[in-house]
Amino acid sequence: MALYLGLDSSTQGLKALLINAEQGAIVASSAVNYEADLPAFGCPGGVLPNADPLVKHADPLLWLAALDLLLSRMQQAGLPLDQVAGIGGSGQQHGSVYLNARFEAILQALSPENDLASQLAPALSRKTSPIWMDSSTGAECAEITAAIGPGLQTLTGSPAIERFTGPQIRKFWKQEPQAYRETQRIHLVSSFLCSALCGADAPVDGGDGAGMNLLNLRTMAWHPRIAAATAPDLLAKLPRICPKAGRAGKLSPYFAKYGLTPGIPVAVWTGDNPASLVGSGGSQPGTAVISLGTSDTFFAALDPYRVDPDGFGHVFGQPAGSFMCLTCFKNGSLARDRVRKEAGVDWAFFDKDAFAQTPVGNEGRWALPWFEAEMTPLVTRPGLRANFDFAKASPEVRIRAVVEAQALALRAHSLWMGEFRVLRVTGGASQSEGILQTLADVFGATVEIISTTDSAALGAAMMAAHAGGGDDFAVLSAAFCPAIRRIAPREEAVKIYRESLTAFRKFSLEAR
Repeated sequence: MALYLGLDSSTQGLKALLINAEQGAIVASSAVNYEADLPAFGCPGGVLPNADPLVKHADPLLWLAALDLLLSRMQQAGLPLDQVAGIGGSGQQHGSVYLNARFEAILQALSPENDLASQLAPALSRKTSPIWMDSSTGAECAEITAAIGPGLQTLTGSPAIERFTGPQIRKFWKQEPQAYRETQRIHLVSSFLCSALCGADAPVDGGDGAGMNLLNLRTMAWHPRIAAATAPDLLAKLPRICPKAGRAGKLSPYFAKYGLTPGIPVAVWTGDNPASLVGSGGSQPGTAVISLGTSDTFFAALDPYRVDPDGFGHVFGQPAGSFMCLTCFKNGSLARDRVRKEAGVDWAFFDKDAFAQTPVGNEGRWALPWFEAEMTPLVTRPGLRANFDFAKASPEVRIRAVVEAQALALRAHSLWMGEFRVLRVTGGASQSEGILQTLADVFGATVEIISTTDSAALGAAMMAAHAGGGDDFAVLSAAFCPAIRRIAPREEAVKIYRESLTAFRKFSLEAR
């Protein structure tokens, strides 16, 4: 029996799914929470504390320690890792890891007697990694935009964005020029962990690579002029590109200590959003996906190629080929949880009772929980924005105000992608009755739920099956991603939200 392992290195933890591709079955799952399981790294919520609220970095050694711990747990649980025929993975997008000339030699000589983090620590030319939550590169974005002009978005699928890797690299070069000169390779979270698995320098795929403001999506090659405008000698420091799903290499002998078979295929890793597109069954055009996680994201396969005229949305490559469009909102589940806690209610009240006790539309009361600097629309001054006295309102009014505002924001900033009759909703909050019905009504679309909320890890496992066994993504989607439940939109509610969309968009843009 051939099994495939999918790994998802997200903001707050590392997840694994073990699948049987022939049976279309998830065999087992496992997870590591960075804060709870690896507190020694000092990354609560997966982020290093910083006095500047715009700066969001993590310790890249944390991700390696999580990989060791996760595989050890799976082995101790008696899972049949010896039957794994391929490994795939995804990483939080945009995060970057900076490595010196020792990196490849250390990878090739990994010893099972020691852990990954201690062995690879000497290869870091920069001790911390800026991640997708970072919003501190406004000046660098302006400089890159001035050098390239409006063609930057047409070429790379996005305007210069604070969290994207290119502006982060430029800031590093400006602030630490000597450390930048000592950097021989700049990896993404995805390609860094893939390299560790392969014991060799791994490529970047077109999905995650597009989140760097450096990749020409028309040619699927690094753009020399954009790279030169970002930092000196940058092209030589970037990994090679693999446009879509494929093999990155073979599993390093290091991992035999966990019962895995050295030499099995390791799929090219991608970003968590492209992996979620695959794992949600949305890799073919026609179905949109909403992922409700640390961030809320709206994405879909894109054909033909086009970009967001407002500059908030993005275009990436995707593992199945072609493109995907995406709009990301930083304030997702953590913001909802904060509102719930401050309201003093449990999740049962938040998910159901609050909506039963308030009218659809909430009498026009909206609240945008921008507790972190927001990216859609761009907001650099964190704080909740409401068009009513939020603090004095009842818990149910506050909850509906936040959930409806988040849903309307998803709708308002995805109009450029087109109309969708079907939405697939995944992520932890996809269990909420109130949120699901609100999304169906706001979009006027049928909401479908699939059996797993770990769509990125499932997509990674499907990529492993594709690379190891040659299985077609359409076949894999049919096997692993059938809808197990559907929520229909309500006609009267659809009308209320449609009529309020223009006013909401005006409110959200002015509230910045």
